[in-house]
Amino acid sequence: MLTSKQRSKLKSLASNLSSVGQVGKEGIGENMLASFSDCLEKRELIKINILENANGCPKELGRELAEKLSAECVIVIGRKAVLYRKLGRKDVEHIALD
Repeated sequence: MLTSKQRSKLKSLASNLSSVGQVGKEGIGENMLASFSDCLEKRELIKINILENANGCPKELGRELAEKLSAECVIVIGRKAVLYRKLGRKDVEHIALD
């Protein structure tokens, strides 16, 4: 669980990110989850676009994505969701949340 201070730091880091993908009317599929999981393994922090024709509310879809990816939903603003998952690898530099 992220603290408000950690969430704030991740939000500021995410403001400069471009979206890695989008959720549309097809919903959340297995290929999409695999792609987002790969991105999280490389970056720890990703931004996802939720299109207007997506089935469901953006906040619900953001939470659902986070749950399925074993990640934290940092924030959903408008139609953009920011997800964070700490890498398990030791050979890369992690985002410092302290």
